[in-house]
Amino acid sequence: MTSNHSAPTELGTEKIGSLLKRYAVPGIIAMTASSLYNMVDSIFIGHIPGDGPLALSGLAVTFPLMNLSSALGTLVGVGAATLVSVLLGQRNYEAANKVLANDISLNCITGVIFAALCLCFLDPILTFFGASPNTLPFAREYMEIILIGNVITHLYFGLNALIRSSGNPKLAMGLTLFTVISNTILDPIFIFVLGLGIRGAAIATVLCQAMALSYSLRYFTRKDNVMRLPKRIFELNWRIAKDSLAIGMGPFLMNSASCIVTMFINQQLLKYGGDLAIGAYGIVNRINFMFVMIVMGMNQGMQPIAGYNFGARQYSRVKKVFTLTALWATGVCVFWFIASEFFPSLMVGIFTNDPQLKDLADKGLRAMNPVVILVGWQMVSTNFFQCLGMVGKSIFLSLSRQLLFLVPLVYVLPLFYDVRGVFFSFPASDLLACITTFFLIHSLFRKFSRLNDGDEPTILGSQIKQ
Repeated sequence: MTSNHSAPTELGTEKIGSLLKRYAVPGIIAMTASSLYNMVDSIFIGHIPGDGPLALSGLAVTFPLMNLSSALGTLVGVGAATLVSVLLGQRNYEAANKVLANDISLNCITGVIFAALCLCFLDPILTFFGASPNTLPFAREYMEIILIGNVITHLYFGLNALIRSSGNPKLAMGLTLFTVISNTILDPIFIFVLGLGIRGAAIATVLCQAMALSYSLRYFTRKDNVMRLPKRIFELNWRIAKDSLAIGMGPFLMNSASCIVTMFINQQLLKYGGDLAIGAYGIVNRINFMFVMIVMGMNQGMQPIAGYNFGARQYSRVKKVFTLTALWATGVCVFWFIASEFFPSLMVGIFTNDPQLKDLADKGLRAMNPVVILVGWQMVSTNFFQCLGMVGKSIFLSLSRQLLFLVPLVYVLPLFYDVRGVFFSFPASDLLACITTFFLIHSLFRKFSRLNDGDEPTILGSQIKQ
């Protein structure tokens, strides 16, 4: 690792395999920890005496709203992280610092506006997302606290991505691990010892993120860093903001689509299976989320390497990092398939002891993941387009699986298979999305084959200015 006085130039010289291990392993640990961070709330909430099953279902109802908040965070944070990687590859440190300032300003603006609007209309929103009179009180108690701390959440995740992109993936990982460990300690204290129930889980979540955020802000004030907070932190540069938001539009739309899709799923589950069916989906979603986050950790490792080398016009290295990341992701998905199909009860039992809820979640996990082996490669491909600034393709791939394929299937298949049809819609949409992705990634690599290192990248259609 080079000194903080310069950009991480080993991204353009060191072997791709070694680099990917160095950057992806912290990303994998951080993202796995992040998934555990989300799972911790579910595990403790699911064991609240008497109210556990309904509280867990109420928590599941909040997923669409939290996905929408996350979408706004990724709109700002992912675009900023991608820009920083490319700008450091170009040795444009002044512009990278402006991106840092913009990231803070935009996260504050979007975080405050989103929280204020949601708090004003919280009950109707949660009801729209699938809350029943039985689960609405639990969902409301949780989301009120989460929304109050929404700006903290946006800033924490946004700055964490920039820490990683600026060449310090171990610190980004360490901050994530800190939030997981501290949340695991504070959750039972607030939920059971202080008797705050589901509201206590939300308080613990926001408090842990606030502590991590304070250290992230301190990190960017260090004089030995190539990226430092300017004196006028909240001054927006609209050109940078436009570029950043354009790059982040893909993951933003993906997360927004996830919000919409989860809403439809919850409504269908409530219609065909009731409150416990939503709770079962919440459990399955948390389990699947853990494996998704591992692949996302690999994508995080790929992002600075691909972005830096693309900025430096070393296309052979860009292709190598994609290929290796896709292979690693496929290996994870093989393990994901085995765990889902052969050991569902072992994972579901962590969340609940209720026999009916366990049975529904077991069957749902098996039904959702028969073609999951293909999902990792598809996720890496979507992220790869984003790394190169190919916004249109990234957006299309982000939306196709969820809106173009999944939503219609969620409404059609239950007509034939009842509540099982909701779960069957996932593997069907995964297969269609993978077929679509194959044609786009094949076309991209045909264009790459006509480029030599150092050539202008205009043939690729990237939106990142060189």
